[in-house]
Amino acid sequence: MSVNPTVQLTPRQIVAELDKYIIGQNDAKKSVAIALRNRWRRLRSDQEIREDIIPNNILLIGPTGVGKTEIARRLAKMAGAPFLKVEATKYTEVGYVGRDVESMIRDLTEIAVNLVKTEMQESVQERAQEMVIERILDILIPPITKTGAAGFHVSANVDTEATSDSDQELNERTRQRFREKLQAGELDDRTIELDMKAATPMMQIFGPQGMEEMGMNLQEVLGNLGPKKTKKRQVPIRDAKRLLLAEEAEKLIDHDNAVSQALERVQQAGIIFIDELDKIAAKSGDKGGVDVSRQGVQRDLLPIVEGSTVTTKYGMVKTDHILFIASGAFHVSKPSDLIPELQGRFPIRVEMQSLTEDNFYQILTIPRNALTKQYQAMLDSEGVQLEFMDEALKEIARIAAEVNASVENIGARRLHTILSTVLEEILFMVPDEIPAGKVVVDKEYIEKRLGNLVRNRDLSHFIL
Repeated sequence: MSVNPTVQLTPRQIVAELDKYIIGQNDAKKSVAIALRNRWRRLRSDQEIREDIIPNNILLIGPTGVGKTEIARRLAKMAGAPFLKVEATKYTEVGYVGRDVESMIRDLTEIAVNLVKTEMQESVQERAQEMVIERILDILIPPITKTGAAGFHVSANVDTEATSDSDQELNERTRQRFREKLQAGELDDRTIELDMKAATPMMQIFGPQGMEEMGMNLQEVLGNLGPKKTKKRQVPIRDAKRLLLAEEAEKLIDHDNAVSQALERVQQAGIIFIDELDKIAAKSGDKGGVDVSRQGVQRDLLPIVEGSTVTTKYGMVKTDHILFIASGAFHVSKPSDLIPELQGRFPIRVEMQSLTEDNFYQILTIPRNALTKQYQAMLDSEGVQLEFMDEALKEIARIAAEVNASVENIGARRLHTILSTVLEEILFMVPDEIPAGKVVVDKEYIEKRLGNLVRNRDLSHFIL
């Protein structure tokens, strides 16, 4: 089977991997871990029943900023699967101007094709680098090409063969010296002239169902008409190696095979995360008006989630085994406000928990990509060591929980706002007033930067 199989991790191992990046939400992690493992199980089940095993789509219910999107994104990364995040509110009912729901499958297919091509290009990097060196050599030291003497009279007194061989040998020795210098990076600062492919203008058509696909095909047809346009660029050899590497790797891969693998991977391992599903649910008691359009989007979404065939520019894509993870706050509407058929297509429902003060402290300290570690990495690039005292992190967590409770609960996103306010002065002073050294952020500094803002509800509402 050409599809890249789901990682062979057990559900417990998948949860452990998610724990490295996401704090709390154990029920949600368990549900997505089972869904991911079930894909591995399905691909290894008997051929007779394999096609009948459909994924159990998941509905995550909870406020913003609690990790819904991050769980789905990390899941897809672990699986090496094509992943697409969309917002349900971006789609319109068939017949209206705007994006139809089938476009999410076309977008996912495009992502899969790029994913597979990137993997193939990585597998031929060594050969592509050799071709790049030869291409740059051809610009610096053009090779001597032997030409036949047919049709020309050559004097017997001139030893053209000996002269040609001598020139050829000298040219090859020179090329070998330059080849070694190129490989060692000794010529990286030298500038050469490249003929690069000119970018093709992008074009997109919105309209009734099918017109969007027509727009993509029209773009492809127009792009293939006439000669390929190139433009000359003066670039250092260092940049030329990078630019040419992509071109040479592209030439080495089998594009038809890449598309075939991508289509298989979309159909067997694709994951679509549909956010804001609650926004297209008709509120209880409301009739007519905009809710008619909302229900229209739900009806259009139903066959995609249920399993249908969608036309893309790469071929037909069956959606039967694509895993759909939907999410929504459902503050105003409820999952039961969705049309019954769509409710049935999301059998696994998980309620996400609001983040506590302790959760915020863990988010600042445990994940590999914690915000504190991101700021430390950025300032480290300028020779400044940023250190957060433990009591400072606890104070930031306390303030985040307090502001979320008193203003509006935006989950972990509150930490972005608070940390940017706390570090604004330091980030501004580096490197002019703090050229290098160590900067310590303690509890007193946090109180100095945030004390008045937290106490003043009006200010905290707009700033924090």
